[in-house]
Amino acid sequence: MTFQPAAWPRKLRSQEWFGGDSRDHIYHRSWMKNQGLPADLFDGRPVIGICNTWSQLTPCNAHLRDLAERVKHGIYEAGGLPLEFPVFSTGESALRPTAMMYRNLAAMDVEEAIRANPLDGVVLLCGCDKTTPALLMGAASVDLPAIMVSGGPMMNGWFRGERVGSGTALWQMSEDIKAGKMSREDFLEAEQAMSRSPGSCNTMGTASSMASMVEALGMALSGNAAIPAVDSRRRVMSHVTGRRIVQMVKDDLKPSDVLTREAFQNAIRTNGAIGGSTNAVIHLMAIAGRVGIDLTLDDWDTFGRDVPTIVNLMPSGKYLMEEFFYAGGLPVVIKRLGEAGLLNRDALTVSGDTAWDQVKDAVNHNEDVIRPAGEPLAKQGGIAVLRGNLAPKGAVLKPSAASPHLLTHRGRAVVFEDIDDYKARINDDDLDIDETCVMVLKMCGPRGYPGMSEVGNMGLPPKVLKKGITDMVRISDARMSGTAYGTVILHTSPEAAAGGPLAIVQNGDMIELDMPNRRLHLDVPDAEIARRLAAWENPVVPPASGYARLFHDHVQGADTGADFDFLVGCRGNAVPRDSH
Repeated sequence: MTFQPAAWPRKLRSQEWFGGDSRDHIYHRSWMKNQGLPADLFDGRPVIGICNTWSQLTPCNAHLRDLAERVKHGIYEAGGLPLEFPVFSTGESALRPTAMMYRNLAAMDVEEAIRANPLDGVVLLCGCDKTTPALLMGAASVDLPAIMVSGGPMMNGWFRGERVGSGTALWQMSEDIKAGKMSREDFLEAEQAMSRSPGSCNTMGTASSMASMVEALGMALSGNAAIPAVDSRRRVMSHVTGRRIVQMVKDDLKPSDVLTREAFQNAIRTNGAIGGSTNAVIHLMAIAGRVGIDLTLDDWDTFGRDVPTIVNLMPSGKYLMEEFFYAGGLPVVIKRLGEAGLLNRDALTVSGDTAWDQVKDAVNHNEDVIRPAGEPLAKQGGIAVLRGNLAPKGAVLKPSAASPHLLTHRGRAVVFEDIDDYKARINDDDLDIDETCVMVLKMCGPRGYPGMSEVGNMGLPPKVLKKGITDMVRISDARMSGTAYGTVILHTSPEAAAGGPLAIVQNGDMIELDMPNRRLHLDVPDAEIARRLAAWENPVVPPASGYARLFHDHVQGADTGADFDFLVGCRGNAVPRDSH
């Protein structure tokens, strides 16, 4: 840690708006005062933006207005001026075709809102899956002092005496309905039991994974990730974060000081230890691109390969986020990584302390929830990056959520040309498929869907489910929900819509998966692959206009984070020209 705090007091950025007697200074102050703000709040103290993704259309974030008020308490208490503002909210549970299509839009909204306004620092209020990376991507591209507060997970779901995990139970129960094991009435009852409080998914899905990634990166205060949304300590976390951002502004502690290569290594290892979402791969690479860190798929394999999964949470394990918090939460996990020599201990965090110093005294209160390193859920819990002629730029698989007997497999391809083809055929008892086959889904990548939807965890055919089979090898250029599970190969790059080899897989082709050796092979001669690719015609018609056209033309591949090519990098926080 080599950070040197800036001198204080000094003139802050917001004074370019508020700190003078020109026509423009008066203009900016006068209109702000119509909200009842006293004149002395514009005396040069830190002006802190509260970037809020509250929306009733994003139910995971629908409680963030209360947390924003708590943040304000802390900012005022520390001598700052809080100013709350909304940004586009990417709700996973409502947006179509997928929230991922709008992550970059939200990031652009955040970046421009921060830069264009009289702000010296910002608190980022996030929760649902894409709100977290979007806010951090945008803030990183401005590089003003920033800190994150997550909304926290829902309380445990309970249905007839058993835990119901957000998303995870949905995938299980939908399969049970197809197999004739569960009635629609029972399903509706479980549906209510699954979502019984404010907050994001209570499994180690993408929301909880990304909250953990933010904490592991050092961009949130220690303990932020796991506190339940309804727990009073979530409000305390918001309050003390408000205090902390004021000091960060005084010190000039910025994302570029925290988001180092060492921080990303810590996050990759943490993701392996928690059995985190495959979506974290895409999001962390996109965030790294905003701060100029060359993070690659190979880094995920290198740094995550030997990390055991020690957090016993769904979808990989048994428990839910509430129990994870009671056990000690992410600080215990990061401490375990440090004890195992898997943590860059000196990495700087927004607290001003190092990654190690803020967790060294953490206590594990439940060793069934956070397992000893010698008794892990999976010995190699990191994301496996597969390569071969089917995925020249890589594909990913989550071993902790897969079936061990399928991690080395050779099977006949059953191909679905797109998601509509899959939906039309999967329930047909005449479909030529059994549990030894490999299900292949095309045209679900960033360009193909568009947006790269969470459909990679294809439900199995009813004829297979009725045999008692619950997993098959599945391959696509799609994503899957962090709450999902199975031997599912995702993010195959280049995607089919970009002319990747996935596009020319045919029914009956043999496919080999060799996870231990990180190999994904289409058993078709090179000459035949070349012939098929030369004859292939892209079925994707570019949208005529609008954001969809912008997305199609500028989105990058999953292997580099699926950011827009023109948004990569940091554009800084220079004060724009006067508005009048």
